[in-house]
Amino acid sequence: MPQTVLLAEDDRAIRHALERALTLEGYEVTAVADGIEALAQAHRTPPDVLLLDVMMPGIDGLQVCRVLRAEGDRTPILMLTALVETADRIAGLDAGADDYVVKPFDVEEVFARLRALLRRTTPVPAGPAGGGGDGGRDAQVSDRQVEAAGIRMDLQARRAWRGKRELELTRTEFELLELLVRNAEIVLDHSTIYDRIWGYDFGPGSKNLAVYVGYLRRKLDEPGAPQLIQTVRGVGYVLREE
Repeated sequence: MPQTVLLAEDDRAIRHALERALTLEGYEVTAVADGIEALAQAHRTPPDVLLLDVMMPGIDGLQVCRVLRAEGDRTPILMLTALVETADRIAGLDAGADDYVVKPFDVEEVFARLRALLRRTTPVPAGPAGGGGDGGRDAQVSDRQVEAAGIRMDLQARRAWRGKRELELTRTEFELLELLVRNAEIVLDHSTIYDRIWGYDFGPGSKNLAVYVGYLRRKLDEPGAPQLIQTVRGVGYVLREE
């Protein structure tokens, strides 16, 4: 069965071009012109992934994200945006988006990001990730749970806690945190994280990873407690308690 994409884009030329390209790539595409139609279609026939333009008349892409997430819908969402400032990207993550592509974009990048999101809709195996082996030396790993540095994650239920506080995470944030927890005390370089989480290395100039790490820190960090995700300059990131 082909994987299904719900595409919402108010620019007719872009919408038709993407619909045709996605169809030729093997996806089953439903294309709509605004956020109202997107929500109606998502409720009527839930897709495997949503591809949403940020700026649309009526209900925009960010509002569509917020509504679906408030309803408990965890379908992966890829945003199309002409807004390139970090604050704009963070707004999309706050709304519940999993990833974004900046206009003008190469359709091959859209395909790569969709493939990465769709790979993460299947249950995550409990085997090694990132650093190889059995994970970091402080990580406790089972078929259902991983735990390290005060973080506990239920992989099947897709839930995570720091201590007794449950964390509200998007799909990408959950995958990133799981990778770090599995490899606690191991420094993961940028290329490894990009490959494991997005399946694509966006290069040294990309701010994508830094945005997600910053946003995840905001959800993890607590007053008076150590910062768990630490930056190793020029290399990458590591999860550890100091």
